[in-house]
Amino acid sequence: MGYKNILIEIKDAILYAKLNRPKQLNALNKEVFSEIKHLFTNIAVKDEVKSVIITGSGEKAFAAGADIKEFADFNIEQGKALASNGQKIFKIIETFNKPVVAAINGFALGGGLELAMACHIRLASTNARFGQPEVSLGVTPGYAGTQRLTQLIGKGKSIELLMTGAMINAEEAQRLGLVNYVVSQDDLIGKSEKLLKTIMKQSPIAVAGVIQCIDAYFTEGVDGFKSEIEEFGKCFGTEDFKEGTNAFMNKRKAIFTGK
Repeated sequence: MGYKNILIEIKDAILYAKLNRPKQLNALNKEVFSEIKHLFTNIAVKDEVKSVIITGSGEKAFAAGADIKEFADFNIEQGKALASNGQKIFKIIETFNKPVVAAINGFALGGGLELAMACHIRLASTNARFGQPEVSLGVTPGYAGTQRLTQLIGKGKSIELLMTGAMINAEEAQRLGLVNYVVSQDDLIGKSEKLLKTIMKQSPIAVAGVIQCIDAYFTEGVDGFKSEIEEFGKCFGTEDFKEGTNAFMNKRKAIFTGK
């Protein structure tokens, strides 16, 4: 599949995915969703890829929402199908077994913020702006924005932002826990790489287990504590566990193989 809307590169085991619709401020349309799904089900799963960075092209936007003209004439059932498809694709990112970082280089609004929140870690440039302005269009967020924003920053502030449609800056986003770090735009990718390279030194099996356990905490009907017991136990049957404990006892750095 050739991508029209995403630029991709694999370097030092990191898959770089850059949303590339700068004239539309990298707005998400059905082609972008299709390409994101393909990226995470066909490219990111390759053994040569150990982690993913998602960012936007240009210096203005990560992704400034959904492409409104695509759904302006939708009926109720079409609207439900649109939201369902978006949620399924973003869930693939949220539950992906390799670390995914959103390097937010500008506006992250509506669907763009929902994409960023589906990633495991978020970093922002100082010029980044965040918001869920859907109410100004007469709709609610559809790609799990109400759910993930509340999980990340709490009910009180999320309901304010969702009902007012207000934007916040990068510093406020960091204070609320929406993003992990705020850096200059020039340092955004470098900081993301540094963070991922630290994670990639750890056991891939253990990192994947952490992702699964945390997701279990937020999944209805799943006992996160039991999930943690299962993942913890599985680790004892891996080569990574043997390598990690042996390295610790012999005071050397572990070299994990993901087996």
